Amino acid sequence: MLALAEILSPHWVVFILAVLGLLALDLGLFHREARVVRFRDATSWTAFYVTASLLFGYALAPLMVEGWQRQQTQEFITGYILELSLSMDNVFVIAIIFGYFRVPLRFQHRVLFWGILGALIMRGILIWLGIELVHRFHWMLLVLGLFLVVTGIRMLLTKEEGVHPDRNLAIRAARTLFPVSAEFDGQRFITRTQGRLALTPLALVLLMVETTDLVFALDSIPAILGVTTNPYVVFTSNVFAILGLRSLYFVLAGAIGYFRFLKFGLSLVLVFIGVKMLIADTPCAVTTQVSLWVVGTIISVAIAASLVLARPKPRPELPPGTRD
Repeated sequence: MLALAEILSPHWVVFILAVLGLLALDLGLFHREARVVRFRDATSWTAFYVTASLLFGYALAPLMVEGWQRQQTQEFITGYILELSLSMDNVFVIAIIFGYFRVPLRFQHRVLFWGILGALIMRGILIWLGIELVHRFHWMLLVLGLFLVVTGIRMLLTKEEGVHPDRNLAIRAARTLFPVSAEFDGQRFITRTQGRLALTPLALVLLMVETTDLVFALDSIPAILGVTTNPYVVFTSNVFAILGLRSLYFVLAGAIGYFRFLKFGLSLVLVFIGVKMLIADTPCAVTTQVSLWVVGTIISVAIAASLVLARPKPRPELPPGTRD
């Protein structure tokens, strides 16, 4: 297990406090009241988080963390690009969830805020578990590598099936254990109906967003462990990618149809990282610098091809309630 002193070292404390401060400002100052997030605001916040991530990788972390080297900066940037790219696929699924449940636009940021807070906790646990397994059992890298290759191939061959809340075990359990109101009650997750407490549909949306992120994390955590097993690099790159997910959603949700080749690119990235893990102990091992260029190139080409060559799929008309 990671030593307690390592977990509580100053750079961990400073980073976690900075993240909590950003989240507190977000919910307590900028989005205290439910409102529609405008495209211009979302673009500005996306640019802020991308800039902050790059600044951290190239400047802040080397100053803050003793022994931080150029290779770790490359690992951080590679991991950040990888996690952010996989998050883009998550964005499209979240958009489908919001459309299915007819979530008004003014409540969507609140769901994403609490969803991402939960995602940070879940991913922190998964990162710790994954790194512990890799450190204790080196052969786990081979298992995870094979898993990523299979996942990438399945992603390439499997058609998108949409969102099916009736198949979600967490949703089914919540509906069985708790009463659920038929209507939204503002931005509340719990309301009172017929004299008793009940979950609102917004709570079910939050639950589905959380379980969806958990499924995506089962791909993304092994993927970044193929880049580095440094716990600080893995955690910080994940956190920066997740923090930017909210604003990225409001930037990309309206352009889902334009990213038709992204899934193909992501599948290639997962296969590449999986192969990298499988050959890590051979003379053909891939360096971090090569990984950075390969991952960046695949994602860039996939996005460029989507924008230049692909006509957007016609988006289904969203129910009137989602436009409020």
